[in-house]
Amino acid sequence: MPEKLIIDTDPGHDDAFAILLALASPEFEVLGLTTVAGNVPLAVTTANARRVVELAGRPEVRVFAGAERPLLRAPMHAADIHGDSGIDGYDWPVPARPHEAEHALDFMIRTLETAAPASISFLVLGPETNIALLLRRAPHLADRIRRIVVMGGGFFEGGNYAPAAEFNILVDPEAAAIVFAAGIELTAMPIDCTNRTLTPPSWIGDFRALGTPIGAACAGMMEFFQANGNRKYGTATRPLHDALAMAWMIWSELFAGRQCNVEIETNSELTRGATVVDWWYRTDRPRNCLWIRDCTDPADLYRRMFERIAGL
Repeated sequence: MPEKLIIDTDPGHDDAFAILLALASPEFEVLGLTTVAGNVPLAVTTANARRVVELAGRPEVRVFAGAERPLLRAPMHAADIHGDSGIDGYDWPVPARPHEAEHALDFMIRTLETAAPASISFLVLGPETNIALLLRRAPHLADRIRRIVVMGGGFFEGGNYAPAAEFNILVDPEAAAIVFAAGIELTAMPIDCTNRTLTPPSWIGDFRALGTPIGAACAGMMEFFQANGNRKYGTATRPLHDALAMAWMIWSELFAGRQCNVEIETNSELTRGATVVDWWYRTDRPRNCLWIRDCTDPADLYRRMFERIAGL
């Protein structure tokens, strides 16, 4: 049976690729998308989620708007990478249908209430605000969650939006601290892995050569995302961070990591949002997270991802 999956997201170019990959993968039944403020404000991430499911030919996949700001802090966005629309680079149409009126938190609770134990997985691609609110409001439903996979954090690579912090964790470190301490099976896809798993130089041309709306959208998004990211970080190509988290869920055999204790720094102004990984087991704190450090075959991984998305 396909694994039941809720995708919590803030599209974002790499979120869009992750959503397309999920919808192209028969191993998963996507129950819905929940949106959060992150790369761009909530109204924009929500409209973008609708655009992506409609591009994929899956307009029946429902989108639910969630938290419009972090738990305790002012909102923070990343238009310098993703543009004002969050998915710049393609002439996106207005979504054909609106998002659902039900709040994302109510949707998640309602879904878990009728689920069997350990039957619903969460893929978390943005700040973890929605998931933290769920765990605070309905802690009695935590046993219905099979696993949580997050894109976020960096330890060996440091941070990408602060010296010690990756963007998704930095935006709402208090939410991340709640999720990492929840005692639910947890996997993190950090920039330790993604920054070394770069897209092939041919990908923009490969997608454009498909001659399909999917190909045109993916090529356009990649071109914009690559140009901004390469300029900021001095790279030749960029990793699709969020798509790699989804790829791990499909092809975990292409990745390597270690079960570790991971704690979130919430107090220090210098290292706020840092993910402190006990990689060498220097403490007796519980090993609460599978921390992915490497992709063992990036070329094969991106080949598989391209084939899946191109087939939509």
